Parts: sequence; structure tokens; C-alpha cells
Amino acid sequence: MLYLLLVAGGLLAINYAHAVCPVCVVAIGAGVGIAEEFGVDDTIIGLWAGALIIAMAWWTVNWLVKKNWSFKGSGSAVFVAYYLLTLFPLYFSGLIGKPLNKIWGIDKLLLGIIAGSVLFYAAEWLHFYFKAKNENKVYFPFQRVVFPVITLIIASGAFYFLTK
Repeated sequence: MLYLLLVAGGLLAINYAHAVCPVCVVAIGAGVGIAEEFGVDDTIIGLWAGALIIAMAWWTVNWLVKKNWSFKGSGSAVFVAYYLLTLFPLYFSGLIGKPLNKIWGIDKLLLGIIAGSVLFYAAEWLHFYFKAKNENKVYFPFQRVVFPVITLIIASGAFYFLTK
């Protein structure tokens, strides 16, 4: 029942839009799948999963704006719904909360999701910042894809060395 309420609340929500390009979402999704297949550490999988959560939430927000289904705080409600719909199943299935799966006292998967969300958001902000400084034009083709993907690759490398 709670799940249905969260989904319904997320679908009714929207206030602003920062759509993310489809190529970026596909790259993130592929990164998560490849990482799991090769036995990559949970922090790195979490990085890509956190970025995917942000990307999907932005897509949903944008879709809802186009449908004129918005109210005050609806954009935030979409983001909260996506995190709840991701974290609750991970927790209740035992993927988050394993006592021996921690770094710095924080669950590796949860830390990765938080870091990935923050880094993806920052990379998107950086893209818009540079675009605004250049008269609303990108500096190079696929800038919007390159910024978040390169940021996540660098962070993945950093977490790789921190967890080995």
C-alpha cells in the first residue's frame, strides 16, 4: 500500500524541470549492469545507481511538466519518491545494511548512491553553468553527456582505489 501511495504521489508531483538526455541515462544504466557483471564493489555500483536515480527523477519531472501536472513542491516529491522506491527495496532485500559491507562506517551501496547523486547533480549544474557563460551554447558536442559520465568514471576510479 505504501508503495502505491509513493508512486501515486510521485506521478502527481512536479514544479520545475531539468531534463537529462537519453544517451546519458543509457550510459549510466549500462554502467550499472556492467559493474554488477564483473563483480565491482558496491560503492561503485552505488555511484552509477545514484546518478540513475537523479536522471530518472529529472525525466519524470520534465514529463509531468509537459503534462501540466504540477503543484508547489511537486519536483521535490518526485525526487523523494524515487529515493524511497529505490532504497526501501534495497534495504528490505538485504542489499543495504550488511554489517561487513561498510566503508567509513557507512554502507557501501548507500554511500555510493549518495555520492553518485551529488556528483551527477554537480556535473549537470556545471554543464548549465558553462553553457550560460557561452551565450547558451555548449563548448563541444555532447557536453551534457560528457560532463556527468566523465565525473562518474573519475569517481569510480577513486572508489576503486579506496576500496581495494
